[in-house]
Amino acid sequence: MADIARPRPLLRTVVGEVLRRHRQEQGRTLAEVAKEACVSVQYLSEVERGRKEPSSEILAAVCDSLGIELSDLLAEVRADLVGYRAPVLRLATAQLQRQVSPPLHRSGDVLMMAA
Repeated sequence: MADIARPRPLLRTVVGEVLRRHRQEQGRTLAEVAKEACVSVQYLSEVERGRKEPSSEILAAVCDSLGIELSDLLAEVRADLVGYRAPVLRLATAQLQRQVSPPLHRSGDVLMMAA
């Protein structure tokens, strides 16, 4: 049976999932972690949901608040990503797929384009 590839997630999504997992395992609220990391609750929530791409400084502050090393966070993110196998589309393949003959027009045909 062929290995079915799942779509590759965005890095920020997996980072957020790992951060949320650690926070919840510690039984802490968003407000507690956000206050200690000096970020807003709304921003931390968006990071956890994969809606914001945190800077390295923010990641370090949140990791410090959670008591985890940044290297451990990244190792967990890597482990979570290993299960995803998305096909890689090579540029040359994509260009070949786009090579289509232009449509033929008879005299008198009108071509209108809307923007």
